Amino acid sequence: MIEVQNDEYFMRQALVQAQMAFEKDEIPVGVVIVAKKQIIARAHNLTEQLNDVTAHAEMQAITSAADFIGGKYLKGCTMYVTLEPCVMCAGALYWSQIDRVVYACPDEKRGALSVGQNLYHPKTKVEQGPLLNESQALLNEFFKKLRK
Repeated sequence: MIEVQNDEYFMRQALVQAQMAFEKDEIPVGVVIVAKKQIIARAHNLTEQLNDVTAHAEMQAITSAADFIGGKYLKGCTMYVTLEPCVMCAGALYWSQIDRVVYACPDEKRGALSVGQNLYHPKTKVEQGPLLNESQALLNEFFKKLRK
């Protein structure tokens, strides 16, 4: 059986990364970056492990994808992320000139678009994509566990 590589497929791969973050007691956010239907970067939050507030999944993935490409611009790439990027990450995505950002779950408190800050490059398409419920459930489980 051939697996269709579409937005849902790639968001599921990002959700695998989010689960890895969850298992490390990190806020469960996962990312994959895709170029020509191939995953070129995978990442998840590492802020606790690295003791670094900038170690968001998106930042890790941007660095990894740029290394893979051999350049700083991610033109022709799509980022799939389980939670809407924050202002910091949206700014980094601006500078990367990525073509498209697809997020599963809006972040009403800290998401760049949700708080009214469109910091993305004018040519970057940003859209809410699939797996909202799955991404939200993992985040809810994490914060429920954290509050106990």
